[in-house]
Amino acid sequence: MDWKLFIAKRIYRSNEGGKEVSKPAVRIAMLGIAIGLAVMIVSVAVVIGFKHEVRDKVVGLGSDIMITNFDAQKSYETIPVVANDSLLNVLRTVKGVKHVQRYSTKPGMIMTDENFQGMVLKGVSHEYNWKYLRNHLLEGEIPVFTDTASTNKVLVSRTIADKLHLKTGDKLYTYYIEGKNVRARRLTITGIYQTNFSAYDDLFLITDLYTVNRLNNWQPNQVSGVELEVSDYGLLGNVKEEIRGRVDTQVDDYGGTYYTQTVEEANPQIFAWLDLLDMNVWVILFLMTGVAGFTMISGLLIIILERTNMIGVLKALGASNLAVRKIFLSFSVFLIGRGMLWGNIIGVSLCLLQSQFHIFKLNPSTYYVDRVPIEFNIWLYLLLNVCTLLVSVLMLIGPSYLITRIHPAKSIRFE
Repeated sequence: MDWKLFIAKRIYRSNEGGKEVSKPAVRIAMLGIAIGLAVMIVSVAVVIGFKHEVRDKVVGLGSDIMITNFDAQKSYETIPVVANDSLLNVLRTVKGVKHVQRYSTKPGMIMTDENFQGMVLKGVSHEYNWKYLRNHLLEGEIPVFTDTASTNKVLVSRTIADKLHLKTGDKLYTYYIEGKNVRARRLTITGIYQTNFSAYDDLFLITDLYTVNRLNNWQPNQVSGVELEVSDYGLLGNVKEEIRGRVDTQVDDYGGTYYTQTVEEANPQIFAWLDLLDMNVWVILFLMTGVAGFTMISGLLIIILERTNMIGVLKALGASNLAVRKIFLSFSVFLIGRGMLWGNIIGVSLCLLQSQFHIFKLNPSTYYVDRVPIEFNIWLYLLLNVCTLLVSVLMLIGPSYLITRIHPAKSIRFE
């Protein structure tokens, strides 16, 4: 065994490396490492979980990519675009596209004997992916919707149901403005959902595509847009560009121009907010690494000063400054490792407790989720540990040069 490593281990094992003076400093240094690493592990897990939870919620209620009429971007009115079999087949052949579905919307109003509520009626057909809404269905069932027949059935959110005192099985009277006329449609509530995404829960009712197209006086092949799900979110930009090259240059049978946009382009405020979370994480990582590093520096300096006599003896026996520095840096690595061990235990335990028991709650009207989400990424976790170790050791290289200022003749007499 290397003699420098042997001495470092002896110092470390001798009751945490020091006498009564250095014990508190050593323990504070290890505590700084443990708390810093635990905070970093929890922060990264929370931010990753939160970003993915909110992103999946936005995508689950819509899609990764939407194709609409270009003129609809400049108007509050719903402007249709043709989505015939030819277009749908082209979209399905694009590499990276996992699912294609049509939808139509119609703004209107719900009225009861006691209250009223503005809303948007969204029509979907048989190809609609119900996975997300099925996971958030609180009551009732999801009917089979088509584009060839009216079901007169509708799904409403818990927000709208509570505001208007509605329940499953109730008849819902909705009204739509057509020029100077008002059209009415009675729908039956078959299910109530809750996504905790206020932009959706406050507005949308879901029914069949045929009903909405009839209310809009559109042709059977016209819709408000087409929603596409990609197989890998990382390919979103590439898929969008390929679709734009194939579709956006085309004009439909009624003169409408196709326009493709991603979920990030359609919801810039939400995704800009999520991007700001990355900056918060970097600030936390920087501060916690600094706290851990400076507590280790103070601990190392106290240990060096306390072991001045030993350093003098080692130099008198022929040890070089580099060799003595290696001893104390190795000793510091042992302390950092012990602090990191406790930091990992604390951080991982907090993540597991939150993911299993949802101890910490959030206001869904503000944060879109009802609990603090946790997502554990093993590769980021390992990278965090490696970087913490490297940065902490590198921060100690400078202070270790204090050893070169210690002279054997004076230090051997030092008490």
